[in-house]
Amino acid sequence: MPNSNIIELDDVRLTLPSAAGPVNILRGIDLTIARGEAAGLVGPSGSGKSTLLMVLAGLERPSSGRIHAAGEDLTALGEDGLARFRRDRVGIVFQSFHLIPTMTALENVAIPLEFAGRADAFERAEEELRLVGLGHRLTHYPGQLSGGEQQRVALARAVAGDPEILLADEPTGNLDQATGAEIIALMFDLHARKGTTLILITHDEALAARCDRVIRLRDGLVESIEAGVAAPLAGGAHA
Repeated sequence: MPNSNIIELDDVRLTLPSAAGPVNILRGIDLTIARGEAAGLVGPSGSGKSTLLMVLAGLERPSSGRIHAAGEDLTALGEDGLARFRRDRVGIVFQSFHLIPTMTALENVAIPLEFAGRADAFERAEEELRLVGLGHRLTHYPGQLSGGEQQRVALARAVAGDPEILLADEPTGNLDQATGAEIIALMFDLHARKGTTLILITHDEALAARCDRVIRLRDGLVESIEAGVAAPLAGGAHA
């Protein structure tokens, strides 16, 4: 894999069984993502966006094809290898926050770092929470936080281990417009500051256009790839 590309997909296909017969969700995806790039992934419902993200995260195995990501051949890894890949190389932010309700914000961010063997797990977790504006909410539980604050915790958790790839699936889908804009600004700021490759699924065309490239999916295929207008976000001015 060329050093300039952190992700390469070659004829990636995914077919799943159903009562009506096999369903072809991904029908031959060919795609490269450059290291440090921000890519917006758009397309109608059912086009394969979320499935593609799951495949990139090693959470879903393709039926055929080849996936190289962050120096790993995902199609050759077993379940343990894929778990290590997610732990060490990938951060994921979903529309739902997926926080552990019985743990504080600090504990939610620290736990994955502890699993990774980081001796400074809680110190690092506190630093990341402060970076997303939650230094005053460290000991609060998810039920004591607003939706925007919970997504900030989820974002801090996703980037605390300095992943090479950050995957975000409609991260503002459960938030109001103003709060969602704050989360997006934080995400792009962290992307710029850390140099993390960002792949963002969104239904918002204007948001997708702010990425370096806009990748359009339709019927399980890449329909088109367009240049974005990422320049306004380059300075991380919305921290």
